[in-house]
Amino acid sequence: MFKKYLYGIPLFVLAFAILSVSVMRSTAVTYVFATPLSSPASVLNKVTKINYELPFPGKILPDSPFWVFKVMRDKVWYALSFSHLKKAELALLFSDKRLGAAKILFEKKKPDIALSTLSKSERYMEIATNEEDLARKEGIDTSKFLEKIAVSAIKHRQVIEEEILPISPEDAKPEVIRLENYGKNAYKSARDALYSKGKSVPIDPFDRP
Repeated sequence: MFKKYLYGIPLFVLAFAILSVSVMRSTAVTYVFATPLSSPASVLNKVTKINYELPFPGKILPDSPFWVFKVMRDKVWYALSFSHLKKAELALLFSDKRLGAAKILFEKKKPDIALSTLSKSERYMEIATNEEDLARKEGIDTSKFLEKIAVSAIKHRQVIEEEILPISPEDAKPEVIRLENYGKNAYKSARDALYSKGKSVPIDPFDRP
């Protein structure tokens, strides 16, 4: 009897992942822009140096018909992670990868799907922040992760402001700017938590008075 339940777990997880992807696709926000994108060559060569390497987003991007399988994999991976800290780490990984994917899609002059991908990236950043908070409330030392997400949030702001915004269609720019708030909030949350622990905080060069 126990073996039957054990064999049923992978099927349940797979079914849950497929259902999640279906719901996500049906409720996803879509964007349509009429104005053309600026050429990547028009982006200023001066880019703020942030000591944070974004992970490679992979060869399969959201404009691929196979993207749904990557999303399914991520959903299963996340569902099988029971630690709040592990979920936070995964959410940040998904956030960073989608940021890189969004940048590539903007460069490929696909602003509609690029902006949708950027939105998902920043929402994953919010999930990472929330999961870290839950882990910290359980008494887990999240100091290293707080430092990482703080620098990641700065990197997100740098990529959005200096690399994505200049090549975005004019009618997409307000939404791109709005999405920056996720990174700003993530940085502030990590900063305050680190201060409360007496830890040093990564400096945000974009934190203008």
